[in-house]
Amino acid sequence: MTNIASDASNFWRSAAIRGTMFFVLWVILTLGDRNDFAVGVFAAIMATWVSLFLLPPATTHPSLLPLLKFMLHFFQQSVIAGFDVARRAFDPKLPLNPGYVQFSCPISAGPARSAFCALSSLLPGTMPVKSDPTGNVLIHCLDTRQPVVEQLSKDASLFRAAAGAVQNDG
Repeated sequence: MTNIASDASNFWRSAAIRGTMFFVLWVILTLGDRNDFAVGVFAAIMATWVSLFLLPPATTHPSLLPLLKFMLHFFQQSVIAGFDVARRAFDPKLPLNPGYVQFSCPISAGPARSAFCALSSLLPGTMPVKSDPTGNVLIHCLDTRQPVVEQLSKDASLFRAAAGAVQNDG
């Protein structure tokens, strides 16, 4: 019985958060025109209903401190990787060894792994190419001699903690 109440509470909390975000987006798009508020409320309700149907509420929620830690790490890695790629592009003596590495991703298939792969693709020098249901992700990188798999493992660990999935979910 407690689980059902918890699921209902989670559903309504998600609906309220999403509805508020959709309405705020409406207000921003209409520049706060009060004549459009009724239509905005209706649009927010419909968008919330569709979003809850297409993407049901998650059972885990982001943790603030690990999320901030992940964001700081991601920013730091972006800057370092960006300088490395620029250095390699402008210095012909620095050899590239492009190729693919296999990464055993600890994040189960679904929206969480898709989000992790999307974030990983934003880091210069790496690009997730494909993923299979067993957790293997094929990564294209500029230099296969670099510790790409080790770095992705650290990134995945930070991502999982930030997303609220501290235990192995796969």
